[in-house]
Amino acid sequence: MRFMFRSLIVAAAALAAAGPALADGEVNVYSHRHYDTDRALYDRFAERTGITVNVLQGSADELIGRLSREGAASPADVLMTVDAGRLVRAQAMGLLRPAASDALRANVPAHLRDPGGHWYGLTRRARVIVYHPERVSPAELSTYADLTQPRWEGRILIRSSSNIYNQSLLASIIAHEGEAAAAAWAAGVVANMARTPQGNDRDQMKAVVAGEGDLAIVNTYYVGRLLNSGDEYEREVGAQVRVFFPNQEDRGTHVNVSGAGVTASAKNHDNAVKLLEFLTGAEAQERFSAANYEYPVNPAVSPSPLLQSWGAFAADDLPLNRLGELNADAVRIFDRAGWR
Repeated sequence: MRFMFRSLIVAAAALAAAGPALADGEVNVYSHRHYDTDRALYDRFAERTGITVNVLQGSADELIGRLSREGAASPADVLMTVDAGRLVRAQAMGLLRPAASDALRANVPAHLRDPGGHWYGLTRRARVIVYHPERVSPAELSTYADLTQPRWEGRILIRSSSNIYNQSLLASIIAHEGEAAAAAWAAGVVANMARTPQGNDRDQMKAVVAGEGDLAIVNTYYVGRLLNSGDEYEREVGAQVRVFFPNQEDRGTHVNVSGAGVTASAKNHDNAVKLLEFLTGAEAQERFSAANYEYPVNPAVSPSPLLQSWGAFAADDLPLNRLGELNADAVRIFDRAGWR
């Protein structure tokens, strides 16, 4: 976090030193995404349009706070996060403006974007169960709710309740089943945890392979990163776990998005919209899927062969603005359940 914050300060200084934004030649992005794939796509966008993409990286909370402090003077044209909930929060704070675009509406299904056009999904990540095939049979798995059953005691690995992916999963349970059911689920998972939550999604899979637990709840994107890691041990971990998509007989597997919106302060509004149109178009969507192991939001684009190898699945089509609206309730339920 200290490194990230220092990077944020350095990048902010560079943007400030550049002077006023050039309305016809650049677009300034505040981004929580930090992938080589994104940089390559920005370069491709610049080649096609002549519009330079300047990027300031940091955590979503840091960037939202910065936008709020900067107000109308902010150089940012686009805010990009790895979760819909943070975009909903930024919208509620008045930090985003609607982007009216026929292309964006065509590229991004309604439940994966704000109804008023304040933000749009860029990529999808399914929150799935991964398991060790020598200790768990897929026939034993079914729903998120089933993980509260006594047979899973001491077998579940999952990260902290402070993690936005878990908060959004619980928010989706609240939306579908109500607060009482969500509270019962949180308490049941806590009772069945193999250890106190620690680490990221990749660490949960490593712990499964190490025998600390038998299954974990993770985002699919992290499975792809393990399988394609430059570290041999991480590749071995990815090869040893299997993916299971919960809730296929009812609402479907929980899906979240990384997404972006045009800022209220945008000086390069048209360029910002063009960038979002490009990132949700076929070329970028194929690249996100093949190189960053994320599912396309664009329904005209097929997932990469790796993602297809995990099988087709029914995805929850809950409007994702609900994840942000119910975030505070999810945090409160986690706290009451003792989920650290």
